[in-house]
Amino acid sequence: MVHLVYCDDKSKELNKILDGSKTMIIRGAAGRKIPHSRVFKYEILYFMQKGTKKISARAVVKDVQNFFKLSEDEITKIIEDNNFKLQLTDKQKERWHKKCLCLVDFINVGEITLLDFDHQGNMDD
Repeated sequence: MVHLVYCDDKSKELNKILDGSKTMIIRGAAGRKIPHSRVFKYEILYFMQKGTKKISARAVVKDVQNFFKLSEDEITKIIEDNNFKLQLTDKQKERWHKKCLCLVDFINVGEITLLDFDHQGNMDD
């Protein structure tokens, strides 16, 4: 399966991914929500900067960690223990402070020829 990752433009996430300083993405929610338990090793991630309609990079999933029913302390520890890969700002740490987390580690990042993308109304963010 392939997955589309929206990168936050304010924190320059896509730049961090392309320069190799960010090698993991995070998704969190109050309960299990896509992509929790639906991303697997060796699948493809496509990246686009939020606010654009262009897919501009790709990578391969190296590892996935899914967490469920976390305590406040566990959430903080997981985020802090992985922040050298996540490169989250304090505001992003607050945003992703959720009881259900999915951490996706990736490798082989590369820019691709721009692909047009039209967001459908029935798609998750």
